[in-house]
Amino acid sequence: MSAMNLLFIGMTISLVGKCMIAFAVIMAHTELAHEHRVDARVIKSFHTEKIMTMIGILFIIAGYILEVYFFGGFSNFAFCSGESCAATIINSFNR
Repeated sequence: MSAMNLLFIGMTISLVGKCMIAFAVIMAHTELAHEHRVDARVIKSFHTEKIMTMIGILFIIAGYILEVYFFGGFSNFAFCSGESCAATIINSFNR
């Protein structure tokens, strides 16, 4: 497996992991918001945190897309091998 493919796989796994954590936070806050012992102030805080988490997810995804674009797009990541991957990485840093 080439270095570029490993980088792409690593970035993709990182994206999935970050999004899973963010969605877990949203689910936990949604469950807590349905508790009847929680006052309105806490519910408002949960709503604010939910919105900020969704914006954070959008930033994570946008950053991932920009990183992939910086390295030459999805086709460079998925289909390069050997020296062509090394050359792509070196050329990306020389921009």
